[in-house]
Amino acid sequence: MHPTAIKVAGVLRELGVTGDIRELPEAAPTAATAAAQLGCEVGAIANSLVFNADGAPLLVLTSGAHRVDTGRVAALIGADRGPHHVIGAKFGVHQRAQRGRVAALIGADRVKRADPEFVRQSTGQVIGGVAPVGHPAPLRTLVDTELGSYDVVWAAAGHTHTVFSTSFGELIRITGGTPATVATGA
Repeated sequence: MHPTAIKVAGVLRELGVTGDIRELPEAAPTAATAAAQLGCEVGAIANSLVFNADGAPLLVLTSGAHRVDTGRVAALIGADRGPHHVIGAKFGVHQRAQRGRVAALIGADRVKRADPEFVRQSTGQVIGGVAPVGHPAPLRTLVDTELGSYDVVWAAAGHTHTVFSTSFGELIRITGGTPATVATGA
């Protein structure tokens, strides 16, 4: 197992998470490919999106079944509602979103796409494998309420080939996250 996934596994154990890390036979560059390898619905995949909110990292855990409306997130945090923009996605595929909604959710003046270096500095992990935990410092986190529709949710475990099973409630507990409606059209 990759060293970052081993670190995430240790943090998950410390937090009392009972789901084991599963190594996927192939990288999962999209929620759809992860779901296919796991035999679950794409909506049960928790995409990990990292944003730069006024220079601070913001993690948005969203259902793989839809796209984040960053205008909605911006409204929740009181920030700039920039134009449509590609924000980023778990498993390495970018999702189109409106920057302003993410900023509004967290009270930032401006929320923008986090570049790969910002993601690595903020999480210690690479885009495509960002886990909800195991970062150098806790990240402000929004957890998509749509994930509550699934009994079992799968999240990245620090590497593009690793995931772990969890639940909406457990994601909120282990991240200290705030439940939020983040989808476009929701």
